Amino acid sequence: MNRASIYHSDPQILGGTPVFTGTRVPVDSLVSHLRQGISLSEFLDDFPSVGREQAESFLSLALNDALNHTPVDAEAA
Repeated sequence: MNRASIYHSDPQILGGTPVFTGTRVPVDSLVSHLRQGISLSEFLDDFPSVGREQAESFLSLALNDALNHTPVDAEAA
């Protein structure tokens, strides 16, 4: 899946907040659910317009981005 089919940002949708493509569900809602200990399956039950592949692809992209972009402070340590 490419980024555009996973999530996008449009000033006309929730003021440009990144949302899962084809929905009005902010990607941050997935992160918030997981931080609260809510499973991916429960998130998908709460937001049926988001596909499992879409959510899993977003998490994979986020992880890859985090691993490939070492914060400047970490480099100094």
